[in-house]
Amino acid sequence: MARRRTKKRTHAGARTGPTQAPAANSSALRAPKSMVIRIGAGEVGPSVSQLVKDVRSMMEPDTASRLKERRSNRLRDYTTMAGPLGVSHLLLFSRSTTGNTNLRLALTPRGPTLHFRVEKYSLCKDVLKAIKHPKGGGKEYLTAPLLVMNNFTSPSTSDGTTPAIPKHLESLTTMIFQSLFPPISPQTTPLSTIKRILLLNRELPRVSSSSSKVDDGSYIINLRHYAITTKRTGLSRGIKRLNAAERMLRERKNKHGVPNLGKLGDVADYLLDPSAAGGGFTSGSESEVETDVEVEVVEANSRKVLNKRQLEALRNNEVKGAHRQSPQIEKRAVKLVELGPRMKLRMTKVEEGVCGGKIMWHEYLHKSKDEVKEMERVWEVRRQEREERKRLQKENVERKRKDKSGPGKGEVVDEVEEDDVDDEYWDDEDLEDAGDMDIDEVNNVESSKEPAKVVAG
Repeated sequence: MARRRTKKRTHAGARTGPTQAPAANSSALRAPKSMVIRIGAGEVGPSVSQLVKDVRSMMEPDTASRLKERRSNRLRDYTTMAGPLGVSHLLLFSRSTTGNTNLRLALTPRGPTLHFRVEKYSLCKDVLKAIKHPKGGGKEYLTAPLLVMNNFTSPSTSDGTTPAIPKHLESLTTMIFQSLFPPISPQTTPLSTIKRILLLNRELPRVSSSSSKVDDGSYIINLRHYAITTKRTGLSRGIKRLNAAERMLRERKNKHGVPNLGKLGDVADYLLDPSAAGGGFTSGSESEVETDVEVEVVEANSRKVLNKRQLEALRNNEVKGAHRQSPQIEKRAVKLVELGPRMKLRMTKVEEGVCGGKIMWHEYLHKSKDEVKEMERVWEVRRQEREERKRLQKENVERKRKDKSGPGKGEVVDEVEEDDVDDEYWDDEDLEDAGDMDIDEVNNVESSKEPAKVVAG
C-alpha cells in the first residue's frame, strides 16, 4: 500500500502553514509597511512610472515592490486592502491636468495626509550615469535605510512674530516621516545592518535682503538616497593590494590584481621599499583621510566557540592565562555614494483622513478665525448626520434579524448588513475636495441637499 501523501505547503506543520504566522504582538506586525502607487496607471507617463519604481526600491524591504496597478483601480481599492495586509503608509503619485507631478503621503486607516508637489526629480539611472564609480545592486536593500532629517524644526523668531509654518505642523510632518521606517536602537542595532541613508533636508524660509520679512511660508523638502561604503585606513598601498588580492582569490575571480613578488626575496621588500611597484609608503597622504569622515568601529573577528565546561572554567579563572580579550578597534573611512532618486518636494496642504477630510493647513488659502469656526461647525454637522445614519442602519439590521424565520433569510440579512456597513464607511468619499471650498459654497451645497431617506423595510 502506498504511503499517504503529506501536505507540505498548506498543512498546519508546514513551513508556510498557519503555525508560522507571526503573533499578534510581534514586531513583524508592528513594523511599518508601505505601498507606492500610481493613481491613473496609464496617464502618468513613463518618467513618473520609473520614478515610482525607484521610490519602491528606496523603500525596501517593507514595501510592495511588485505591485501592479490597473487603470480601473481606485483609491478605495488600495485603502480596503491596506488593513488586511498591514500597510501603514500610502505614497500616491499622480499627474494633474496641467502636467504637475503630485505626491500624497497618507497614514492608514485614519490619516492624516500630506500633499506635495514634486517640483524636480532625477531618476536612479540619471544619478548613476553622473557618478564615476556607481554602487548598487548588492545587499543594500535587504535592510531599511537610516533616516536622517535636517531643519524640520524651524528656529524661534526673536521678534515674537508668528511663523508662517505652525509648530504643530512641523511636529506632525516629523512624526509622519519618522514612522516610515522601523526605529533603531543605537545600543542593540548592529552597524553592519545599516547599508543606506535616506536624507531629508528642509529648506528654511529665505529672508529678503531689502527687509527683514520672510519671503514666503513655503515648506520645501529635498530628498537624497545614499549607500554607505567603508574602507580601512592607516594601511599602505601594498597592504591594500594584498587584501584586495586575497578577497579576489577567495571569491574565485581573476588573478590580474595579484601583485607579482617573483623578483623579490621577501614580502617585506614589497611592503617597505618605496621603489617597489605599488609597494611601500610613497607619500604620507596615501594612508590618510580627512578626520571628519573617519570613525572607529569594533573589528568583527571570529571567536572560538567554547563548550559548557570551558565556559565554567573561564568564569572561575581555572584556566591558565584566561582573560577576556578586549575588542580590537579599527579605523574606517566612511563614504556616501548616491543611489537615487532625487526629489524636491513642496508641501501644498495637510488634511485629515486618508485623502479626504478637513483641511488643517494650506499654502495658498488662508482663513480668518470666523471662517475657521464656521468650517468647524459645518464638519460637526456632517459628523452628527453620519452618526445618525449609522444608528438608523444598525436599528434596521437588528430589526431584520428579529423578523427572520428561516436560514435562507439569515443569509440575506448578513448580505444586507455588509452592504450597509460598506456604504457607511465610504459615505464621505464625495468630500475629498470639500476642504478647498469656500464657506459660502459649502453652505449652498448643504442647503441644496435633500434630507436622506431611510427605508425601514
